Amino acid sequence: MTDAKKAQRKATTPARRTERTDAAADGFTEEERSAMKERAKELRAASRGGSRASKAEKAAEAEAELLAKIAELPDEDRSLAERVHALVKAHAPALAPRLWYGMPAYAKDGKVLCFFQPASKFKARYATLGFNDVAALDEGVMWPTAFALTGLGPAVEDRIAALLKTAAR
Repeated sequence: MTDAKKAQRKATTPARRTERTDAAADGFTEEERSAMKERAKELRAASRGGSRASKAEKAAEAEAELLAKIAELPDEDRSLAERVHALVKAHAPALAPRLWYGMPAYAKDGKVLCFFQPASKFKARYATLGFNDVAALDEGVMWPTAFALTGLGPAVEDRIAALLKTAAR
């Protein structure tokens, strides 16, 4: 076959397709896709609005959903999440508990201020206490917004309490 014929054949032959898994196709892990599905479910539930329940009833329902999600966690994550929840209730009671991407979170004026990401959520080495940009943690030109949690003791709880008080002001 001449070079001209090879070039013409190459130009008119469709490229071969290769099989790819869903994870490779969209670039997300199964855990990430699961979190996105949970967030979509949360958004659908919020948009329905639904009942004429009072604000207090809706807040109690949101906290019950959060506590149910915490109860589903593996032991190590559950104990950390329960303690973080207690710290939020004690030191930033104005924050509203809710789920965010299927994780326990706490909102201020409808925006997620902080969240607890269990280690089991993304098969990580440690759980994370994270703060979003609505948290007033600004300290100079650079400050941490996420903290690894492998255990809690008095010093760590004091640090979390101080962060919550600062972030929620």
